[in-house]
Amino acid sequence: RYAEALAARGDHVDVFGLRRSADLPTEEKVQGVNLFRIQDRFSKGERTQLGYLWPLLRFFATAASRITLRHTKNPYDLLHIHNIPDFLVFSAWYPKLTGARVILDIHDIVPEFFASKFGTARDGLKFRLLRRMEKVSARFADHVIIANHLWWVKYAARTGTVGRCTPFINNVDSKVFARGSRTRRDGKQIILFPGGLQWHQGVDIALRAFANVRRELPQAEFHIYGDGSAKESLISLSDELGLNGSVRFFNIKTVREIAKVMAEADLGVVPKRADSFGNEAYSTKIMEFMSVGVPVVVSSTKIDRFYFDDSTVRFFESGNEQELAEAMVDVLSNQEKRQTMIARALDYAQRNNWENCKGEYLKLVDALCLNGAIEPNAIPSKPAVNQPNGQ
Repeated sequence: RYAEALAARGDHVDVFGLRRSADLPTEEKVQGVNLFRIQDRFSKGERTQLGYLWPLLRFFATAASRITLRHTKNPYDLLHIHNIPDFLVFSAWYPKLTGARVILDIHDIVPEFFASKFGTARDGLKFRLLRRMEKVSARFADHVIIANHLWWVKYAARTGTVGRCTPFINNVDSKVFARGSRTRRDGKQIILFPGGLQWHQGVDIALRAFANVRRELPQAEFHIYGDGSAKESLISLSDELGLNGSVRFFNIKTVREIAKVMAEADLGVVPKRADSFGNEAYSTKIMEFMSVGVPVVVSSTKIDRFYFDDSTVRFFESGNEQELAEAMVDVLSNQEKRQTMIARALDYAQRNNWENCKGEYLKLVDALCLNGAIEPNAIPSKPAVNQPNGQ
């Protein structure tokens, strides 16, 4: 969305990223953006800390080399570097040295993410080193974008970036995620989870809840699209619960492909654990479901309670598989409640989609390129939630 918005107004945009499939070319032009896939990554199965770190180091070295080479031929005015890891921002060392501006985009706050992923102590040496790297990386950047308002408060304070750190939630592209005519007519009720398969996502909780759902709604199926370190254990759990056939696992798809899959579902589920990293990690998939007109059952986490209310999603107590099962059955069976939720969610998504919010990003880019600063009053406010009366 960032790259396409810049290209659409006439900017020259290069993107350096990963190649997710051997079928994809290493170079192509997409929506006016020059895309360079500089490293292969066909799965997300790393289980050890070294196995996780090595491809990041390789990508950092390759990205730094490619960026430097391109910059010498056609100098960049601005580089927008996405974490994880935070130290990827240093791949822009040469352009910054020659006057280019640098944005560091924090999708996940790394110390907490690492502690959740590998079970490391938050008062240990590794956590402290990651906090140090976080601060050094933030100070190298001219501006920091962070994925939600809760993290903004925490991150800006501990990195000293108050005044040059802006929260941007992952707004949905309404051109991709849009409500359309459903084509599925198979009589099934499809519950869908699309996303990373890690422990903090709580998909195992959803599987146990679905075992109860099947007793009341035998035509229901649970479709899981994604990859991650927990995938094998989730497949094993599905077998243990006797859900063979009613639970189906699919490989990850492109954004446009998954948008079509989501639009055909009957119910979305976001079962994150509130006692983990997921408590403050914003779930883009919630508003994606809203945008395609599919109701969604959501774990009652701190972050999702901050952005959404009971008129737009159906909350359940995090970790409570029985309450999750009841919520899924309720939304699938109660048509009046279902339609009301869909209507209010669609209104929320339309008011907070990328088309309505991209201007703030473009203003940030222009301010950095022109004078290297952004006015404090340009920081976006929290998206407006629906009021109880629907207005």
